[in-house]
Amino acid sequence: MPADAALTEEMVALVDALEAAGVQPVLVGGMALVVLGSQRVTQDFDFVVPRPAPSSRILVEAMYRRKLELVTKLSPQGEVIRTVDNPRIASLKIDSERPQSVSFFARKTGLRVDLLFDFPLPARDIAGHATTVGFPSGHVRIASAPDLLRLKEIAHADRKSASDASDLEFLRTLVKRGR
Repeated sequence: MPADAALTEEMVALVDALEAAGVQPVLVGGMALVVLGSQRVTQDFDFVVPRPAPSSRILVEAMYRRKLELVTKLSPQGEVIRTVDNPRIASLKIDSERPQSVSFFARKTGLRVDLLFDFPLPARDIAGHATTVGFPSGHVRIASAPDLLRLKEIAHADRKSASDASDLEFLRTLVKRGR
């Protein structure tokens, strides 16, 4: 489980906000691995969600109520350089560009949240295998270990990072144990 109680609380609150907006997020990425027992260090959340149709307005409003702004520019090191402070403009940008994923950032806390729109696997498929994990303040749906492994294999093939290789080893062990 995530060691940082405040981070866990924020994760649950964010899931609650997305679910209230009619979005069924499934946690993937580093934080999902942490919840499953990995020693990985991460301070962001990655969720697979269905592509908003026809408009992202409700989804964007939920994020902005949590003080998360759409990221429009990152440094080469992946640090947030620019965000959109107006949710209407953010929604229009997402709707017109129809990206595979978007990032949101909270300037005050430094929290980053990535939403993957049916990418790289359909959200419905991942949600169908997900498990619900309870926390003192609520619940979070987490992708299954086999789905996390598939997602990590896709990411590793693209970027070949050492942390991805370590994550793959952890996930293969989980899958082998049947978790």
